[in-house]
Amino acid sequence: MPKVNIAKKNITQNKIQHPDFYNVIMLNDDFTSMDFVVKILKLFFNMNTINANSIMLKIHNTGQAICGIYPFEVAETKILEVTSFAKQNGYPLKSIMKKI
Repeated sequence: MPKVNIAKKNITQNKIQHPDFYNVIMLNDDFTSMDFVVKILKLFFNMNTINANSIMLKIHNTGQAICGIYPFEVAETKILEVTSFAKQNGYPLKSIMKKI
C-alpha cells in the first residue's frame, strides 16, 4: 500500500487589534473666555449647551477636563483644530492628549 502524505493545514487566527484610545484634555488659562471655551466644546466636540457649560466649569475650577475619547489620529486632529481655531481668534487655549 502506498504511503499517503497528508499535509496539515496551517490555520492562522487573525486577532483583531483595537486601536489605543486617548483622552483629549483641555487646559485652563487666564486669557481664554468661558464663552469661547463653550463655543469650542459645542463646535469641535459636538456637545450640547448644558454639557459644554458643565465641562467649561470643570476646566475653570480644576484646571483641566476631558473633552472626549478618541483613537490617536482623531485625538491629534481635534487638538490641532482647537489650537488653530483658538489662535485665529486670539486665544492661547491649549489641549493635550493622554493614552488611556
